[in-house]
Amino acid sequence: MAKLVFDIETTALPLANFDEVQQEYLLREAEKIPDETARATKRGEIERQFSLWPLTAQVVCIAMVNADTQRGQVLFIAEDFEEDAVEGGPVEFMPCADELELLTAFWDVAKHYDEIVTFNGRGFDVPFLYLRSAVLNVPISKKNWLGYRFATEPHCDLAEQFTFYNVSGREGAARRFNLDFYCKAFGIDSPKAHGVTGMDVGKLLAEGKHREIAEYCLRDVRATVELYRVWKERLAGIK
Repeated sequence: MAKLVFDIETTALPLANFDEVQQEYLLREAEKIPDETARATKRGEIERQFSLWPLTAQVVCIAMVNADTQRGQVLFIAEDFEEDAVEGGPVEFMPCADELELLTAFWDVAKHYDEIVTFNGRGFDVPFLYLRSAVLNVPISKKNWLGYRFATEPHCDLAEQFTFYNVSGREGAARRFNLDFYCKAFGIDSPKAHGVTGMDVGKLLAEGKHREIAEYCLRDVRATVELYRVWKERLAGIK
């Protein structure tokens, strides 16, 4: 059965998007600090975390690839969204006007797949997509992707598979590493090896470098496809 491998990139919404009560709630821990310098540092830390929360951030890119055919699409928000889709080998790059269009297009593709593969998708990508779609009232075509944690169907989350569902905690033999570390350990081309990381997405968006974000996200997905093959061939079935 065909499996959809995907990854998302997110960026924080401006603090000005939230009213005074929301801002007070978000920055409450910082405002408790009496020292002005330390308070400003804490505020900066909190604002950088905005990109991790679906109520304070938006999805700006989703890359997806069929694990079997290697064909796929990269949906990304871009100022030049009226341009035609651009072929990138077996993957099509599709600029979108905004997050609403991006999420609508994603769920239209997703409805054709019964199974997905992610890296940390159960902890981040899927709940983020669900909540952002709900906020924007975008119909969700697949509502079972969180599913039963101790199963690989319909959702195989490699971050859980390579830790055997966190069997040994934070510091044990099966401790969790990031995608970059797993890729290097198994001889897979790391998406971080090309000079861009997830921390750069906000800056790239501000600079109008939308295609660079799209290409980085696609590298993440291609690395996830290769890591999935390693897991399937060498580790699948271990309980």
